Amino acid sequence: MAVEFWTTGVGIPHASARRAQRAEADRYDGMTVVDSQNLSGDPYVALALAAQVTTTLRLGTGVTNPVTRHAAATASAIASVQGESGGRAVLGIGRGDSALAHLGLAPAPLPVFERYLHDLHAYLAREEVPFRDGATIDRLRLANQPTSSRIQWLRPGYPPVPIDVAATGPKVIAIAAREADQISFAVGADPKRLRWGIGVAREARERAGLDPGSIPFGAYVNVVVHEDVGVAVRMAEGGLSLFARFSAMHGRTNGPTTAEEQRVMTAIHDGYDMNRHSQAGSPQAALLTEEFAREFGIIGPASYCVERLNELIEIGLTRFVISGPAGGSGEAAEAEQRFVHDVMPALRRAS
Repeated sequence: MAVEFWTTGVGIPHASARRAQRAEADRYDGMTVVDSQNLSGDPYVALALAAQVTTTLRLGTGVTNPVTRHAAATASAIASVQGESGGRAVLGIGRGDSALAHLGLAPAPLPVFERYLHDLHAYLAREEVPFRDGATIDRLRLANQPTSSRIQWLRPGYPPVPIDVAATGPKVIAIAAREADQISFAVGADPKRLRWGIGVAREARERAGLDPGSIPFGAYVNVVVHEDVGVAVRMAEGGLSLFARFSAMHGRTNGPTTAEEQRVMTAIHDGYDMNRHSQAGSPQAALLTEEFAREFGIIGPASYCVERLNELIEIGLTRFVISGPAGGSGEAAEAEQRFVHDVMPALRRAS
């Protein structure tokens, strides 16, 4: 199976389409747009605009959540992007982080998340979804009324939208293995942690009576290509601290970790300032060590990045969502182009 490389974007008015055009010109396979309403513009608007100026680039949320939109609204929105793009949409979803934190909410409970994924599949397949307990339509005393929910504008044969779950902990990985079309791990770039995630997913599918080999795996990976590791860490620190926190989201670390990795992850969790989410120079970014950054992310010269990513391809990953250098500086742009010109082509030749 061919390996896919995706880049990331933010729903900033007048910027999403340009970002998508650059990504397609740079031969990325796809682009995700964050869904965090207090920090970014609407992702579905951004993705629809991106669809109009690209022809091959796949387009996805990176990621949405099961709280800020009803499952029917999410399914209708991503199906609209699917139609506008000619079948290039992917629905990326997790339990929710910054989008919910800025509403005063914690990530969705596991049963809510699993039920939401089940409903999404039903909506995207044009199936009826029963009203949940608490439906109040009877109060309207209509002559006739819906008795269940279905996206009626979808037509038979409409290309299905893949559901991709961003997963870190074992319980979410297991839910994703049962309910998603693909899984993108958010556990860093250490092969032992990714092997663990793959093992959890395959075991969950076996228990559910599903083929453990039929679901594709990807990963969100922090990558900065630069000869000076110290400079590279500074360009990656916002994203690194964001993803490292996921592995200690509830005060305990998930997956195989060394004592030093546990210490750094726990420190980032305990010191995380959501008001400076994903920002370089934040209190949580200051807690990173160079050793941890190089283990959890992929940071260094092009040849080193090729070697590390190839190791992840060899264990079974087929899709990478790259969180690259932050900032609009010339140095960050140069580091991104090194990935585009020196890393991606080498990995594609090897695969």
